[in-house]
Amino acid sequence: MGKKKKNMAAYRRSPLQFFLSTQTSRVICSRNVQVKSAEVKPLYPAILPSRTAKSKSAKRRVLLEFFERLRTVEPEEKIRALTRIQRMKYVLYPQTFAVGADTWYQHFTKTAFLPGLPEKLSTAEMDEAAVSELSSTVCHALLQEHWYMKKGRTFIQKEQKQFVTPFLMNAVSGLTASLASRNPVLQLSSLDLSPHVNFYWVNGERTIPRGHRRGRVEPQRFQIDDRPHSQIRIRQQLPEFVPLETEVAAEVPVIQLAPDRMPLFQRQYDNNISTGAKLQDPCCYGHTQFHMVPDRFRRDKLINKNLSDHIEVFLRANAIASLFAWTGAQAMYQGFWSEQDVSRPFVSQAVITDGQYFSFFCYQLNTLALSSFSVPDNPRKNLCWGTESLRLYDRVTDGDVIGWDNDVFKLLVKFLLNKP
Repeated sequence: MGKKKKNMAAYRRSPLQFFLSTQTSRVICSRNVQVKSAEVKPLYPAILPSRTAKSKSAKRRVLLEFFERLRTVEPEEKIRALTRIQRMKYVLYPQTFAVGADTWYQHFTKTAFLPGLPEKLSTAEMDEAAVSELSSTVCHALLQEHWYMKKGRTFIQKEQKQFVTPFLMNAVSGLTASLASRNPVLQLSSLDLSPHVNFYWVNGERTIPRGHRRGRVEPQRFQIDDRPHSQIRIRQQLPEFVPLETEVAAEVPVIQLAPDRMPLFQRQYDNNISTGAKLQDPCCYGHTQFHMVPDRFRRDKLINKNLSDHIEVFLRANAIASLFAWTGAQAMYQGFWSEQDVSRPFVSQAVITDGQYFSFFCYQLNTLALSSFSVPDNPRKNLCWGTESLRLYDRVTDGDVIGWDNDVFKLLVKFLLNKP
């Protein structure tokens, strides 16, 4: 009995080294109380929604997995996958007579408009001897259509096709060939006549009002199908006018109304994205587009109806829609899209004319993520610079061009001399 009590006492007096050893799971207090505890890995994987369930989370999972697969494919496969499914979409017409169309188009494309031209173009200097030599080329092209050739009366609303179209084609081709020695980029450029430029994108959401899909929320889809008079494509990208992350004071208009109120109509057909050339074309960057206003665009009639302000609205809307579609398609050809935003700006220029008045616009595409899952609050915005209508000459009389404005012609030459 005595031995038993002695053994129990010895057991009770055993040291606490075992309980304080580092091999146990007890927490040891130390002076460094700020040390983070080791991250505990979850025992089970995260619970994911079913792919086949009819729920918002399931649809979101399918969509995000689809986006992840697209990040690693080639641009051609990416464009084909993004444009495969046809739904009703709003069709934007670059040349529209809708009231306030420029404000609507700024909202649809997230574009801020800045009056005037970028500092790089406005401060460029020109050689007077070269300007006078080049102006003779344009004057000869003008006299060729209005004086040397005897053209009879045209059909109604066919004057632009008979006079302005050949004049602009001869002037652009002549200036491009003459300036190739001063701008090496133009030597390997490609001049497209009447190309098809298309762009398809999504921006915002809408609730389907009727039909078997009534009540569902889907993205707002937009399509631009443009047909400029001509365009110049180059192999090297034009330099940016401002850095990508620059904060600009101009704001993008926000319109709470549905696009139907513009009015804008929906159609369902193939979703197209194109720069006017094939994907493998080495001249994959845009330089300058030339647009010709339609015959219905009559300055004298708009002024007589007290709609002189609508002249510039029409031209701004044309420039914003056309240049956004062209630069957006160029970015898509390089593999960027709404979930993989651009890492560098895409720059292009545009000249809009009726043969006598010229308007000059510059566009810088800073973002394609207009409606994105990865960047919900995108601070970037696209930028568009533009001038008002500038008259190149007054009239053509007795084989002479009266009222030639050399400053307007210099702007046209500066646009063509812009290079990387």
